Amino acid sequence: MTRREAAMENFKKGYNCSQSIVLAFADLLPVDRTTLLRMASSFGGGMGRLREVCGSVTGMFMIAGLLYGYDGPETGQVKADHYAGIQELAHRFEEKHGTIVCREMLGLSVRHDVPVPEARTAEYYKKRPCTEIIGDAAEILEQYIKEHPVK
Repeated sequence: MTRREAAMENFKKGYNCSQSIVLAFADLLPVDRTTLLRMASSFGGGMGRLREVCGSVTGMFMIAGLLYGYDGPETGQVKADHYAGIQELAHRFEEKHGTIVCREMLGLSVRHDVPVPEARTAEYYKKRPCTEIIGDAAEILEQYIKEHPVK
């Protein structure tokens, strides 16, 4: 199964968009599954259904941080280099979807949605492009990792 397929399947199982991405890359990380799931749990629905930055994008950023990030109070080139990578991931996603903002991709006018998620029914999957968006994010991240081997 590809990482794209794994991320999409994770979403279909009920994980949020951010969790779906981090689980698809869990084998690359020195973090246990429960911690990854909890870390990503707040970012579904564009950050707790606030419809801000797409959870799959946040998931990409979390994985990039765990693979390439810094762990000190950096202010110089180390931070700039890492942020450049994050911006590159965002740009690649924007090239495909026009934005990294959840509500814009979903065509929603509401900024802060109710906290209760919709039931994951067949109708839900028909009207929401989230599964494909998550697959695209996984593909983008996988390609980035291939181009930037972890040291």
